[in-house]
Amino acid sequence: MAAIMTTIPPSRSSAVPSRNPLPLSASQEAQVKELYHKRVRTKCADEVRDFASCCTSRTFTATIMCRKQQKAMNTCMKQYATQDEQDSAREEWFATMDKRKEERALKESKRKEDEKFWREWWAKNPDKKPDQVEKGP
Repeated sequence: MAAIMTTIPPSRSSAVPSRNPLPLSASQEAQVKELYHKRVRTKCADEVRDFASCCTSRTFTATIMCRKQQKAMNTCMKQYATQDEQDSAREEWFATMDKRKEERALKESKRKEDEKFWREWWAKNPDKKPDQVEKGP
């Protein structure tokens, strides 16, 4: 029998240091990416607005007629779309975790209050099974 040799790939952490080492779930990463894109778009709002106003009432000719505005917008976005900006967006996401948790708790308590109200309104009994039929007096 031949011995199976396993090799451990070198760690990426030494090659690419990160200010935010915690791994996030896919939905959390999507939230961070959304925040990152929002920050970049905010910084380039004037260029985006100029490009959008140029493209108004144009169809396929927008790429030709608005080339100057598009290049200005893309240059601005490339300038601000950096790893540092992504790291700062991630830091902002971590800083607002408590706020989002409180918002979720408030939303859940409101949902429970609404459910209680509608159960009382419709006189529903949550313990009763759906197939049971109430018998009259």
